[in-house]
Amino acid sequence: MERITIRAEQCGGRPCIRGLRIRVTDVLELLAADLSFEAILEELPDLEREDIHACLRYAAHHLDYAVVLA
Repeated sequence: MERITIRAEQCGGRPCIRGLRIRVTDVLELLAADLSFEAILEELPDLEREDIHACLRYAAHHLDYAVVLA
């Protein structure tokens, strides 16, 4: 996950890709809109295929927490 960077002065401290101003959520939203990896790479030419994979790994890792129901 070294491709994901978080800097307070960039994009409001939201996770970005390799210091670019492309947020992890931007990529996830494109995937959720059913864009293919190829379409995303055309839309955001600064990205690499591994960046998209890193976004998915980041999301999976940060959503993996226990929910305690009361």
